[in-house]
Amino acid sequence: MVLVAEAAVWLLRPRERPIDPVPVSERDYFTPAQIDRGRAYSDGQLWLLLGAVGAQGAVLVTLAFGRPAIVRSRLERLEARPVIGAAAAGAGLSVALGVAALPAGIAAHERAVDYGISTQSLSFWLADAGKSAAIGAVLAAGGAALLIALVRRFGGRWWLPGTLAVVAIAAVFVWLAPVVLAPLFNRFSPLPAGSKARAEVLALGDRAGVDIGQVYRVDASRRVRSLNAYVDGIGSTKRVVLYDTLLERANRDELRSIVAHELGHVKHDDILRGLAFVALVAPLGLLFVRELAGALALRTGSDGRSPAALPAYALGLALASLVLGVAGNQLTRRIEASADTFALELTHDPGALIDVQRRLAIRNVADPDPPAIVTALLGTHPPTIDRIGAAVAYERGAR
Repeated sequence: MVLVAEAAVWLLRPRERPIDPVPVSERDYFTPAQIDRGRAYSDGQLWLLLGAVGAQGAVLVTLAFGRPAIVRSRLERLEARPVIGAAAAGAGLSVALGVAALPAGIAAHERAVDYGISTQSLSFWLADAGKSAAIGAVLAAGGAALLIALVRRFGGRWWLPGTLAVVAIAAVFVWLAPVVLAPLFNRFSPLPAGSKARAEVLALGDRAGVDIGQVYRVDASRRVRSLNAYVDGIGSTKRVVLYDTLLERANRDELRSIVAHELGHVKHDDILRGLAFVALVAPLGLLFVRELAGALALRTGSDGRSPAALPAYALGLALASLVLGVAGNQLTRRIEASADTFALELTHDPGALIDVQRRLAIRNVADPDPPAIVTALLGTHPPTIDRIGAAVAYERGAR
């Protein structure tokens, strides 16, 4: 599974080689106070993340080994109608995992408020958490029902049709999320036809030869103070989304740099690249889940075909996701670095990219140069100091 994931990273990496960053000192771009503050916040959030993952892992391991007995007995009662029972068990398991992570999530939110990152009240945050829990429970119910149906229909070969289901579900999710899920949390509005920001985005798109799709503004300021933009959706739902904070607070050069980066993702079909990664790693990922769940089912006296086996399957999925996520992060870091290079070559403005990275790091209270192990395991983007180093390298080469 790991070897295939690493091969997928190599196969799917952008062919446009990103600029190699030159060594630069974080103290040339950030004050000691900003560096210390970023590290203090990042370290605290990392420990809370590990606490949440540990709490959820403890729940999964306990249930997968058939404990406590009362929970196992209730799962066994669902065997009379296994597929419907699996849906109920999947929803309940999703809620239990959410509750396990809730204390760490609340603490992380309160720290984000204290550091000036989040603008949400605790009640507002809890309302969002409730929505997420409800959506997660529905998705878990559907996934659990499908899993048990496949196991009962195909036996030990369930992972083969399961792979097709995973890829199909991922594609549908990417397609529908911008128009079904995202509006549950934020308000999106198309940029007016005559606005300067829209004209800037479309002009950059024309220069880049990119079909942008729709351009939307999102009311991100209801939750955060950060500046950002992103690309979302595929086909008819493809769109570039700009934070309202970005439109209101970034200068023209910074806006162009951020938008050019996002256009790089569109140009390189990075969303499709992510779906291709899922398609390549899913088969052996699900095979790993089958082997682990089968071993745990034997240990607990289950045949692996009933709702009682769902915690074992969930534990396998969680472990596979953690391992494959490390490889996936390698790919996304390369993708992000390639998009930075695209932005530099489109705008020819390394100074704007440097300014953007400084502002993002300061507003997000980020560690500009985190430990290598943290970046390797959890980093979805190159460290800020590397992104600045790439801009400096471009600047020196351009001269």
